[in-house]
Amino acid sequence: MVGIAVLFVVIFLFIRDSGAGDRTNDTQPPVAGESTTSTPGNNGTGDNTGSTTGNTGPNGSSTTSPDLPQLQGIELEVVFEGFSQPTVITAPAGDDRLFVAQRIGVIRILDAQREMLESAFLDITDRVLAGGIEQGLLGLAFHPDYADNGRFFVYYTDKGGRRQLSEFAVSRSDPNIARADSEKVLVELEQPEDATDIRHYAGQLNFGPEGYLWMSMGDGADSRDQGQDPGTMFAAISRLNVDSGDPYGIPPDNPFVDGGGAGEVWAYGLRNPWRFTIDPVDRLIYIADVGHADEEEINVVSIDEGGYNFGWSDMEGTRCFHKQDCDAADYTAPVVTYNHEEGCSVTGGQVYRGNEIPELRGTYFYSDWCSQWIRTFRIVDGQVTEETDITPEVGAIGQINSFGTDGFGEVYALTHDGTVAKFVAVR
Repeated sequence: MVGIAVLFVVIFLFIRDSGAGDRTNDTQPPVAGESTTSTPGNNGTGDNTGSTTGNTGPNGSSTTSPDLPQLQGIELEVVFEGFSQPTVITAPAGDDRLFVAQRIGVIRILDAQREMLESAFLDITDRVLAGGIEQGLLGLAFHPDYADNGRFFVYYTDKGGRRQLSEFAVSRSDPNIARADSEKVLVELEQPEDATDIRHYAGQLNFGPEGYLWMSMGDGADSRDQGQDPGTMFAAISRLNVDSGDPYGIPPDNPFVDGGGAGEVWAYGLRNPWRFTIDPVDRLIYIADVGHADEEEINVVSIDEGGYNFGWSDMEGTRCFHKQDCDAADYTAPVVTYNHEEGCSVTGGQVYRGNEIPELRGTYFYSDWCSQWIRTFRIVDGQVTEETDITPEVGAIGQINSFGTDGFGEVYALTHDGTVAKFVAVR
């Protein structure tokens, strides 16, 4: 089931260092090689393990280390099996545990030895609706100051089918147990009135380097009314200040704070952005948006701006869709697309910023739900480079629901059938 990347990755590294339909488909870890001293608006904590000196890669990070043997390849190492339809894997920065959310409404902990703790971290099955494959507990993110304040956030569909963003708190007496009775609801939205089905919830949560909470929502299966409306949180990436306001505040530099759209909305024109990730080093957001008729897409833009319109449903990927005479110049174009001869539903994605494989820093991993391949690319000077299908090397492990990182930036993949696998170096 698991293969080992040898020949391809050697060539891959040589080139780099030389310069040469409708389907289903974290807090940011400490940045390896960067200072771990916290500064206002940049909550990077954790410890670095190993030297990161050596040659400088295209993104300014190290690509070699005198303390590590030559990289021969990478492989997927299964670290746990047996979860029930896991949707999220993440950890607070600098924490050696792994937190895995399951669609049914339960969050479990894998300890430092990757053994599951007996008691659930959080069980909210009494309030989660998981009747459709796109429903359930879909998002989890820990506050950047979680070690001090014990606050974390989840996104789920409630028993009435509503989209719900809620805050919870960890127990004061047991760091492995959260208080289910501490729930504070921040956002609660019914499916759109003209929704055609119980789909397109998206649900990713991430904290950005400025300390704001970012959240994705799909169009609620109401593409014509929601996709091109910046006045709704549907079909959008929203950004919230969970440290001010009641129940939250609007960041003052959000693009529509002075009008023209909802204050929460940071970008719109998305169909079902099931998974996105923020790279705090290059200050980019990678948004994998599940397509409809023909094209899957990945959008990558700077987090220092906002107000992007990614085109749905006027466009799907690079082609006109509902608006037959569309002008592509009116929208922000995806950086990567693929058609439905190659797959059916994109699963994004994670940028590697760990310490164990410094040669891969800045590499983005993603997959396709149906074809089950795993691909990578890098963004260098705003351009996509080193597009690679690594499936022949690491092996296909099944339908990947999600990617995530541990508390030190190492990348993991979750499969629908309950497998947790880690990308590891072969040296």
